[in-house]
Amino acid sequence: MSKTLVAYASKMGGTEGIAQAVAEELRGAGLEVDLRPADDVSGFDAYDSVILGSAVYAGRWRRPARRLLKRLVAANSIEHPIRVWLFHSGPTGPEHADGVVPAPGDVAAAAIALGCAQPATFGGRIETATAKGFLAKSMAKGDLAGDFRDFDRIRTWADGIAAELSAPATPPSH
Repeated sequence: MSKTLVAYASKMGGTEGIAQAVAEELRGAGLEVDLRPADDVSGFDAYDSVILGSAVYAGRWRRPARRLLKRLVAANSIEHPIRVWLFHSGPTGPEHADGVVPAPGDVAAAAIALGCAQPATFGGRIETATAKGFLAKSMAKGDLAGDFRDFDRIRTWADGIAAELSAPATPPSH
């Protein structure tokens, strides 16, 4: 049986919550899943597929996710191909929660190198109880405050991945 890694880099817990929802959905589809913070991933040998997510701050992925993505590009090979999906969260505020955040340049380049789609964008969460740092605390008091994660949309995205992972392999054509 194949095994999927769901890894994430989260500053205030919002992206972690998205990763948890993705992992739960995949498990509900009968898949074997490991859920780990990006910093806790030692390697990819045990995995046939990886889902990596990061919060986006000032147009950048969190450092632990960027480092793991770089390692993933290096590890993915013909001998050990790894199927990859990426997501990021961060848009907040009623008019921005469903917007698409373009992938930072390094992430976009890694997605191309991995042969996977550009990251799915999910709304973020910023609340006074979890805000860390001056900017986040300021934002948590304004119009951008709230939880804008759409868990129905997240689960639908995860269901699509589960369907792809559960589909029988197609033999190469000659």
